[in-house]
Formats: sequence, structure tokens, C-alpha cells
Amino acid sequence: MKPIFIAFTLLFAIQISAQQKAWPNELITTPVKSNYQKTSTYAEVMSYIEALQRRSDLLHLEYMATSKEGKKIPVVVIANPRVTSPEEAKKSGKPVMYIQGNIHSGEVEGKEIVQQLMRDILLGDKKHLLDNQILIFAPIYNTDSNDKMKQGRRPSQEDSPVEVGIRANSQGLDLNRDGIKMEAFETNGLIQNVLNKWNPEMLVDLHTTNGTWHGYGITYAPSYHYAGEKAPYDFTWDVLLPEVTEKIDKNYKVKIGPYGYYSTRQGWPPTSIYTYNHHPRYIVNQMGLRNKVGILSEAFAHDRLYERMNGTYGFVAEILEFTHKNGEEMAAINAKAEKDAIDNVLNNAGKVKKGVRFKMVALEKKIANYRTYDYIPYTNKEGKKSYIRSGKIIDVPNVANLSKFDATISTTLPRGYYLPKSMKPIVDHLRKQGIKVTELKKRKKVTGAVFMIDELKNATRKFEGHNMATVTGKYVSKTSTFKKGDFWVDMAQPLTNLAFYTLEPQSDDGLVSWNFFDAYLKEQGVNTKPVEYPVFKSYPTK
Repeated sequence: MKPIFIAFTLLFAIQISAQQKAWPNELITTPVKSNYQKTSTYAEVMSYIEALQRRSDLLHLEYMATSKEGKKIPVVVIANPRVTSPEEAKKSGKPVMYIQGNIHSGEVEGKEIVQQLMRDILLGDKKHLLDNQILIFAPIYNTDSNDKMKQGRRPSQEDSPVEVGIRANSQGLDLNRDGIKMEAFETNGLIQNVLNKWNPEMLVDLHTTNGTWHGYGITYAPSYHYAGEKAPYDFTWDVLLPEVTEKIDKNYKVKIGPYGYYSTRQGWPPTSIYTYNHHPRYIVNQMGLRNKVGILSEAFAHDRLYERMNGTYGFVAEILEFTHKNGEEMAAINAKAEKDAIDNVLNNAGKVKKGVRFKMVALEKKIANYRTYDYIPYTNKEGKKSYIRSGKIIDVPNVANLSKFDATISTTLPRGYYLPKSMKPIVDHLRKQGIKVTELKKRKKVTGAVFMIDELKNATRKFEGHNMATVTGKYVSKTSTFKKGDFWVDMAQPLTNLAFYTLEPQSDDGLVSWNFFDAYLKEQGVNTKPVEYPVFKSYPTK
């Protein structure tokens, strides 16, 4: 009887344990309740957060911004013990990590798994993730467009879920193209009230691909920015992502690989993949200019929603397991990158050059085995060779990975920049980004260089509401006097790389690109004569 009694006791204990892990209805997400046919509305996400608040004292809720349509954008800070301010976070000594979902409202799995992760960290089996770090989650970044649901919006997702929201925000802007110009309510909130305020060591941005038939559940990219310090990128690419790739395969049965596209127009099998560009308009890339880690997550669009959720959940969970173990090291690497950037200004301003325009090239190391659906050659109606996808996944050896960026134009790193007080709107924008700008208290004579613009060109087609601008010209040496009330950007500051890339006139994604100087330059007659760019580049005095 004794063995039977023990077996019964164990079975009873297992049943009790299972019952304890059962979630109440209000902590089951909308996709699960609907058999993965529906995605959460804004009201459902807010109700879910409120349900967590009632059950845990480790959650602090605040809002990064209010959208155009009046919806508050929630930011959930989770820490043990509870943290309610950046000052408390800093005092704790724990690094801060930030995870963001729903930047594009049709790409829904990020929004859904962030809710599940918050639940599992606060109330489930992932409480240990709070031992060594503070976690910040923004589950529904694009609040307004989330609820504008309709079937067929993203054909590559094949109506899984049936209806989703729209990509742009309620201003008609793509929130993942707004990192420099900051025209969206959401971007202003993210940069000022999350990145500048909480200063996270890492940002993970959750997306879904647009349809390439690779063979991965998730593809990833680090922060691409070669005007920034390289150490955070190297750590992400060489250490973090390889470990996470191994762990998600083991623990979640999901194959992941580098983000990239290919085209069968180049033949089959592919010999190379190419990534998206390096511009810091993309918030993940901007993290590189902020001396931090940025990670892009792209779920495979053609998977069912439950598969995309499993992959995205596993990817984020394994990243947080990694930061749980290595967060202090990451923070130290980021801090050294910041120091190195400042030291470079102090020691090398006027001597070294940094890139401002870049081209995409291949990494030195090829992808040993690139996982993809196979394509079958056939002759189309026009009698030409074409390809049609099969249902078979294959490994293609030795595929080049075009995800490196080499400078095509470089310019000298200054000790700082001077701007006349008439450029106050530019100064206000720099300050919103977190760049420190001071006002001169007295006249100052300085030596350096000005960029003489020979030509201003605007693109004929609009992009994100802008006819993007480029200028040609050259720097010429000059001595100038600036008055009380003018402005000085000291480049020996934490966001020195962002300031450099934003203010340089030849930058391929700076303020000139986004038309911030168009009106001034045209008033000065740039189309009829050379015009001086109104940002003076200061070099150290010898």
C-alpha cells in the first residue's frame, strides 16, 4: 500500500501545482482566448496591465506620451523591489532593459508576448529575471492605429490573426522612420520619456517581416551604426546573439538567424542576403549612436500567429535570461563606449575623420548554412526561366551577408559646434534628443570651419512627408565671433556621436536630410550662389 500511497500523493501534488499555475481569465491574452483569430485592442491591453497591477506590488505604470487621438501610451516598469523613478533605478545599481512591441500595428505578436512575459515575470516562473535587472515594457507603442483593424492588411501574414491594425500612426507617419525628425507624438515620448529618462542599456524592438521565404522563425539584427562606437555592436553580434540562437533552439524549438532579404531575380540558390539600411531614423540603429545595445526582432510573417508568438516570446525570454546573467558586463561595455567617444573628442578633435555617408557591403565572414525555403525553376508563359517556391526547407552554404556599412564620405571630428541664436528651433530639437546645448554668456571668437553649400537638392518624391535633401559643397577654414545668446554644442558629452551625425551637413540621415535647414538656405539664395551652412565647426586651438 505504501508505494500506491506515495504515487497518489505525488499525483495530487502535481495536480495542485498545475492548479496553482492556472491563470485567471483576465490574465489570458486575447489571441489565446480566440484560438489565435484575434489580437488585443488597446482597451484589452490596458485591462491586462491593470489586472497585473492588482496582483503585484513590483509593477510601476507610467505613460511615455499621449497619442494624437488621446490614448495614453503605457510604460510598465518591473523591478524587485519596486522602482518608480530613474533615480531609484540608478541607486539600485541594476541595469535597465527596454522591450517594445507594436511599433507597426499590423505586426501584433510583440504586443501579445510582452503581456505574457510581464505576467510570467511578475507571477510565474520567470521571477528570477528581476534579480539583477530592471525591465521596462511598452506593449502597445502605436496605440491609435492598433484598433483600426481590418482583414487583409498584411497579405504575407495570411489572415493570422484575421484582422489587424494599420502600419502608420494617426499622423500618417511610420514610427520606425521617425527617430531623427521626431515628428510623431510617440517618438517624442519614447526618446524623451524612455531613452533619455530611464537610459536603458538595451532596446529590443519587436516586428514581423514583410514576407521573404527564409526558413527562420525569427530573424534578428543588431544596431547598425558605424558613426557610433563599435563595442556594443561587437558584443551583441559576437556574444549575445550566438548564445540566444543556441538557447531558443534548445528551449523553444525555434530556428533563428540574421535578418536579410534575397531575390530570385538574381538566380537560385541565393549567394547573398542584404539587410535594411544603417540610418538612425530606425530606433534600433539610433541606439548605436547612444552607445547602447539595440536588437531588431522580426518574426516570420508566413507562420501562424501562435508560431510567431512562440518564437518572439522565446527570443525575448532568452535575451532577458542573457541580460540577467550578463547585464552588468553590458552596462560596463556601454559605459566604456561612452567614455571612448568623449575621449576621442578630447584627444583627437580636429585630427580624425568619421563617416557621415555609408554604403552596404558584405561582412568578412559568410553564413555557413543559410536556412530558406527552396525554389523550383520553371519556364513561364513568356518562355523565360523563373522560380516558384516549394514546401521544402534547405540549407544554402556560404551565403554572403550584406550587413556591414563602409563610409563613402567622411569629415573631421570637431571639438564642438556653434549656432547663432536664430537657429533656436534646431537647438530645441537637439535638446529633445537629449543632446546638451549651452547658451553663450558673452562674446567668443573661435577658429574652425564652415561648410559652403554649392547646391541643395530635394528628392522629387516625398518620403514620410518630406522631399529629402542633400547638399554639396566643401568646408573652408574660418574665424568667427559668436555673441551672447548664441549656442554651443560641446562634443565632449555622452551623445557626441548622435550630435555629430545629426548636425553634419553631408550626413545621410541628419537634420539637413530631413529639411530642417531648407527654408533658411533658400532664403539665403542657395540656388543662385554658395551659402554658408549656419552651424560652425570648432576645432581645438593649437
